[in-house]
Amino acid sequence: MERVMGGVVPLVLGGLGLVLLYRLLQRLQQGATIQDTVVVITGASSGLGRECARVFHAAKARLVLCGRDGARLQDVVQELIATAADSQQQTYTPCMVIFDLSDTAEVVAMAAKEILSCYGHVDILINNAGISHRGNILETHISVQRDVMDTNYFGPIALTQALLPSMVRRHSGHVVVISSVQGKIAIPYRSAYAASKHATQAYFDCLRAEMERYNIQVTVVSPGYIRTNLSLNAVTCDGSKYGGNGEELTGHSFSAFPLPLCNYISHLFISLLSTLVKSWMRQQL
Repeated sequence: MERVMGGVVPLVLGGLGLVLLYRLLQRLQQGATIQDTVVVITGASSGLGRECARVFHAAKARLVLCGRDGARLQDVVQELIATAADSQQQTYTPCMVIFDLSDTAEVVAMAAKEILSCYGHVDILINNAGISHRGNILETHISVQRDVMDTNYFGPIALTQALLPSMVRRHSGHVVVISSVQGKIAIPYRSAYAASKHATQAYFDCLRAEMERYNIQVTVVSPGYIRTNLSLNAVTCDGSKYGGNGEELTGHSFSAFPLPLCNYISHLFISLLSTLVKSWMRQQL
């Protein structure tokens, strides 16, 4: 037993040391990799999108915030400006692009061009916007299934495909998709949502393989349950707003962490930093 422990302890300590060194290198590179980076965030007016905006703005990125509600986006912009002023940080004033992601014709014809007009290119695209669904399959209208797919699948891929040529020309870029654990494991009463996330997972897995030759990274983030307004704004079988948390349908409540306390944003941020550092190192070789 002592011999086994004697072999395990050094491995554990060595592993911890490598992790700490890795985190230190990431922190040292943070300013050089995120500062001045052009970051596009869809669904930036609330939830995960809003938290992403806060983190990247604090890191002095050049933000393009996207959403359907101009007033709510403006609130986010004012909050970011005020926070930067309080901390006396020199940051960029975020740009806003207002559009409905489910309208793929508008996305391709107008929104993508407006996004590119802000800074001329995109370094990181965070596909975060989406809607959820609550209801049993027998009663869910096919129109609801289509609406969820339009917002969660066709919208993000339309925006991604419209912005990809600018990344390919520069041989640089990072596409991030906020998917869900339901993109891997489906659960009852979420058929439209789970189907859209499964499709998203497959599409961006393919994209990752195709874009490797252009030095473009693709990351699919699959978080569990987070306490945001996604459930409250979910659509039901007939397309009306749900306004609950799912317990009424399943008889069970799912654990959810309040957004300020969850680790998803920090993990996403660290993942992006790591990828940017690797890309930078490749360019130096």
